[in-house]
Amino acid sequence: MPRGSSNRTNQHSTGRHTRVAGRPGRKNRLIRSKRHDTYRIRGKWPEPTRCPVCKAAFLKGRWTWEPAPAGAVEVTCPACRRIADQYPAGILTLEGPFFDAHRAELLNLVQNVEKAEKSTHPLERIITIEEQDGQTRVTTTGVHLTRRISEALFRSYEGDLSYQYGDGAKLIRSFWKR
Repeated sequence: MPRGSSNRTNQHSTGRHTRVAGRPGRKNRLIRSKRHDTYRIRGKWPEPTRCPVCKAAFLKGRWTWEPAPAGAVEVTCPACRRIADQYPAGILTLEGPFFDAHRAELLNLVQNVEKAEKSTHPLERIITIEEQDGQTRVTTTGVHLTRRISEALFRSYEGDLSYQYGDGAKLIRSFWKR
């Protein structure tokens, strides 16, 4: 897909040229403001950096579970900040009679996927698993973990799965039902 184009029909420009106060015409385009993620810094983290909460370390350009060397800068990592603020990047809703009958087994799968993902990507974690209005809601610190959990449930147990991406793909809502 060419740069700047979109597959959503409501965001295509009309292609008409406009003339503003004697200036040459230009295509009428939507002006998109930059979206700001408060949990992502603009530059790079100083190396080495260590999170005092979870003990993850930023080494060689990425967060890892390797021990940080002495003298590392201490900064709370984005995942720990999201957990403290209760501000998820992913929300997975689980429901249905099959889920109710096999709740423990399915939640065990959810936690196993999180464990595997967290072992290589320290910023991908579950924030909460809670019951709400006959549904179980799993909130995560990253969109990738929510997607992986959803796909694992679908691969293992089929059912109905849908996604909704929020603001600039910084939020995902996933719904699984069977």
